[in-house]
Amino acid sequence: MRATGLRALACGLALLVAVTARGADEVRMQRSAAGIGPQPEVTLQQLRPLLHRLRALEPVAQLRAINQFFNRHIEFATDSQVWGQVDYWASPLESMQQRRGDCEDYAIAKYFSLVIGGMPVARLRLVYMRAQMDDGPAQAHMVLAYYPTADGDALILDNLVDEVLPAAQRRDLVPVFSFNSDGLWQGLGTVGAGNPAARLTRWPEVLAKARAEGFL
Repeated sequence: MRATGLRALACGLALLVAVTARGADEVRMQRSAAGIGPQPEVTLQQLRPLLHRLRALEPVAQLRAINQFFNRHIEFATDSQVWGQVDYWASPLESMQQRRGDCEDYAIAKYFSLVIGGMPVARLRLVYMRAQMDDGPAQAHMVLAYYPTADGDALILDNLVDEVLPAAQRRDLVPVFSFNSDGLWQGLGTVGAGNPAARLTRWPEVLAKARAEGFL
């Protein structure tokens, strides 16, 4: 077989594997949603067409679509109000079931939705911030950051702001540390800060739940 034929066969097999994997992910999503309750099934039906379209969109359009979707479908509420706990990190389907959540829940749902939509994990980080809100003291806040390039200014997805803005324009936010499935860093930069699974005890739980729900 000629080299061009081998390349075509390899591309075809890769596409088949990707399509099969997405189909399996959707089956797991649907089963998990049905096991949690009726509400996540409804929201998932609205999210699924968007996930299918993501790969055809430019990265910034992907960010805007996912940011707006969850900002509109989840109402802000504290963990005490939703879960009766001081701190709880919900999985995407848990947030869809409750239709309420705090800043971490928004960021987590956006992160896993973009990942399953084809966004490389290396381009995304969840970021703990100190947020200056009005004239009061700074408050702990979490957002999702997208890196167009490894050393470029990150774009911020925030439940407080529908517009996706460069971090340099968010003067109300001061980054503390950032993390994803692969690592943990100081602020928004490239200086490592250890193993996120070891230092963030709730992160492994969220990863396991997201994997079971078909988001990984």
